[in-house]
Amino acid sequence: MTYGEVKYRRSEWTVVCEPHVALRLKRVFARLSKASYGKHTFVDTPEFCRDLQWFMERFPLKISDSDKQHLDRRADEYREQCSLVDRLLSGLITPEEFTLAEPAREYQRIAAHLALSSGGLLLADDVGLGKTVSAIAMLTDPRTRPALVVTLTHLPKQWAGELSRFAPALRYHILRTGKPYDLTKLRRNRHPQQDQLPGVITSPFPDVIITNYHKLSGWAETLAPIVKSIVFDECQELRTGHSSQKYAAAEHIAHRCQFRAGLSATPIYNQGSEIWNVMNAIRPHALGSRSEFVREWCHDSSGDRPSISNPKAFGSYMRDSGFMLRRTRQDVGRELPDLIKIPHYIDADTSALDRVSASCAELARLILTQSQTSRGEKMQAAEELSNKLRQATGIAKAPFVADFVRLLVESGEKVVLYGWHREVYSIWLDKLKDLKPAMYTGSESVPQKDESKRRFMAGETPVFIISLRAGAGLDGLQKTSRTVVIGELDWSPGVHEQNIGRIYRDGQADMVTAYFLIAESGSDPVVAQVLGLKKQQIDGIRDPRLDLVEKLQVSGDHVKTLAEKYLEQLGVAA
Repeated sequence: MTYGEVKYRRSEWTVVCEPHVALRLKRVFARLSKASYGKHTFVDTPEFCRDLQWFMERFPLKISDSDKQHLDRRADEYREQCSLVDRLLSGLITPEEFTLAEPAREYQRIAAHLALSSGGLLLADDVGLGKTVSAIAMLTDPRTRPALVVTLTHLPKQWAGELSRFAPALRYHILRTGKPYDLTKLRRNRHPQQDQLPGVITSPFPDVIITNYHKLSGWAETLAPIVKSIVFDECQELRTGHSSQKYAAAEHIAHRCQFRAGLSATPIYNQGSEIWNVMNAIRPHALGSRSEFVREWCHDSSGDRPSISNPKAFGSYMRDSGFMLRRTRQDVGRELPDLIKIPHYIDADTSALDRVSASCAELARLILTQSQTSRGEKMQAAEELSNKLRQATGIAKAPFVADFVRLLVESGEKVVLYGWHREVYSIWLDKLKDLKPAMYTGSESVPQKDESKRRFMAGETPVFIISLRAGAGLDGLQKTSRTVVIGELDWSPGVHEQNIGRIYRDGQADMVTAYFLIAESGSDPVVAQVLGLKKQQIDGIRDPRLDLVEKLQVSGDHVKTLAEKYLEQLGVAA
């Protein structure tokens, strides 16, 4: 006796079954819309095939022999992948060895082994544990070459340096422009070790092509048929999804590769649903379609960026399924010295806030009004209020931030100082001009940034000013500094974690102190509060074992909260 029929066509499964079985089907498969009637369709994934196989043991469905073979094969893939993760992490099997000039640590080999076995892995190890080495180990496998490494604008040379250090036998090339040119006519710099590399395959292309995210759109059609693997460094850049050209290009190339890896200690910055965009490039279809993912894992499917309802459970699922590998320093036995985070409240020049109070109050009222103001106008007002008030807050506390940094320098510290607004940088540079701070922001060219890093590491200045979102992936500062000052707050805790991770990483010999300088007026109090909500989203996914002790109840959009609290500060009615 059968209760219906199931068919596989073009990467989708269609189930037609009796009404009472359909009710059970919707209970078992949360990704299925409750409004689905008659024919119920699912994206073909190994996990779904395993679950469908189990479901059919209770409710037999008619299926053709060829479809049954596909179902069984995909279900076996899922079982084998989960088993491999368990055996690798428990030490029951030894991870593959990789030919590197400096040997990879065992936990780095485990990551490379898993990426090669699964074809796609999100490596979310703690900042500083050597995710780059794991990726390079993967690229020593001849099946992965030619390979493409995509990173942030300021990091291609750093990647080239790491390749030269760990895999000097691999030929690399950094794309010079966003317009394609012939990669087969590059000068062949064959390394003496090239012939010693196991399984080396002669190719007219470089072994590793390195570029940044912004050049991808111009190269997508050229690289897609060439590269066999792709590494997305700082893969949180993929969180924007199809709204950006870089994502469309990344997806186009990645979906044609055999091997993919995403590297980031903070794979999401804002709402947890961004992880679908990241995983769609790294492990296509692993989480089903976006609509299936939202129905299964998110508690609010009405917005553009719905939140994951249970980040901890989702993190466990990602890890157990072999989609994500996340290890802490404690997990790998390489604990760094303690990290101390100190929220420090400082004074602010209220005149800077007074100058924008009238315009900000007007924007706040517009955001909170119940009138027929268009959604577009409110969104524009929200963005303008956030930018204007955060800048005014940064300016108001800038002199006091500079004084605090000077005290640290006078006590013998070399300080990495993070900010966001040019006007704030100007105040810092003026107040600290005798210290000749180095700058690493969005205004410097790559050579200028390299020179700034050199000056700081050479001891030519004790202050290194970095933009909140310009330093991701920057390595080496841990040899010079042990003190971080967050002079301006970012809405995202992931940004702060990346910032601290520039010095709190492998190679740090001292205890690290991170100071968060907070003004008691302006945007700072609200931003500090809202960060708690977003921290739940990030930590629950990255570390499945983490208990979410405190759940802040923040109603509506964070800028709406900012508007409400700001009007309270002014003592005026909405």
